[in-house]
Amino acid sequence: MTTHSDPSLAQAGSSAASTRCLCISIAANKALVAEVRRSVRAALLSWGADEIADDMAVVASELVSKRASPAPGGATPSRGMYRAADDGGLAGGDGPTCVGLLAAIPPGTVQRLLGGRAGRQVADRARGIDLRPITPRALPASASVSRTFPRHTLDAAAVRAALLGLVVTLALQLRGRGQVARGLTLTLRFAGGTSWEKTRRLPEASAHDDDLRTPAYRLIDAAGLQRGRLTAITLKGEDLIAADQVAEQISFDGAREARLAAEEVSDRIRAKFGPGAIRPATTLLRVS
Repeated sequence: MTTHSDPSLAQAGSSAASTRCLCISIAANKALVAEVRRSVRAALLSWGADEIADDMAVVASELVSKRASPAPGGATPSRGMYRAADDGGLAGGDGPTCVGLLAAIPPGTVQRLLGGRAGRQVADRARGIDLRPITPRALPASASVSRTFPRHTLDAAAVRAALLGLVVTLALQLRGRGQVARGLTLTLRFAGGTSWEKTRRLPEASAHDDDLRTPAYRLIDAAGLQRGRLTAITLKGEDLIAADQVAEQISFDGAREARLAAEEVSDRIRAKFGPGAIRPATTLLRVS
């Protein structure tokens, strides 16, 4: 392996970054890949191109590794690729057996062997070209958030605070996905493995904290917790639909409009600083 740096290509007298050429002559041997990587990196570092040295070293080693890899039957990649044309089919003889080799064949050759439409499609797919329209997946019909307590919990205030935190998290998740819930399901898990679950239909589909908090509180009240030792709590938004499918009525409730405006500001704060940047003070209550 010989390495030669050609400074004659430098743009003399130019204020722009100079162009340099590094010539490396090697045999088609994968054992020399590491040496090529080290040589390229060392050359770029000596030229002061520290910011691209690592990336270019990886690119060079990948190129050498692919070129040195023998095709099936021991043929070099180029011989193996074009022997397919001589054989009259891509699947026979020493033809390409991987996408990388297929992508190196001229599209015209692939079209002659497979036919116009099929050849174009195969050549395009091998090069990562796919003009088929992307159909977005349907959003899920439900979403859930959970809280597991570090120890068995009897404190009703702490449970209510945890539920409020789940309401805020679920509402934020729904708004971020552009969905609204038409129902809520609350699941309580107790020490000993038992559980309690109840679903409540919302008066109107919504993803606002206010609209989810009230039915969530009614669900926890319906559980009639007294001395039940809770281990986990789950809140699930049911029967989700796209938010643009719901007509929102004009409200003359100034207090509600102010809360919705504050909610919008809170969403922007969370988007910038993280979901825990702002939250109701009650949710900070520690579970004892």
